[in-house]
Amino acid sequence: MLFKFVKDAGEKLRDGVSNIAEGIKDRIQGHKTEVKNLEVEEAGDGRVVVKGTARNRAEAEKAIVAAGNTPGIGEVEAQIDIEDEPNQTVFYTVQKGDTLSKISKDHYGDPMKYPTIFEANKPMLSDPDKIYPGQTLRIPSLD
Repeated sequence: MLFKFVKDAGEKLRDGVSNIAEGIKDRIQGHKTEVKNLEVEEAGDGRVVVKGTARNRAEAEKAIVAAGNTPGIGEVEAQIDIEDEPNQTVFYTVQKGDTLSKISKDHYGDPMKYPTIFEANKPMLSDPDKIYPGQTLRIPSLD
């Protein structure tokens, strides 16, 4: 499955990373995302391919979001098998003026459920107050 991202949005990789694929793999593994046999390949022209087996859809989506919200990446091709298939998740592109509380209110009807969105996007969010237009966030179901 192919996911589109804003190519110039996201948090840069840590200093000292030798190539973008290794940097993305390091980011995904560094946040303890549960994707076994993780492989990240740079496919050229702002596209990466992420492969492996995720424990569940949420873990697969965390890996996809971590890869896609890297500056210079516009597309993520996900070739991730999922062991346990939970409910559907929505992907949302942050707009100017958005906050996690506003997004939470729009999707869940309750602005105080923003920690759910924050936790679902930890591979790339380190602070709930630091989201940027163009970032793509996972909005998991509340089930």
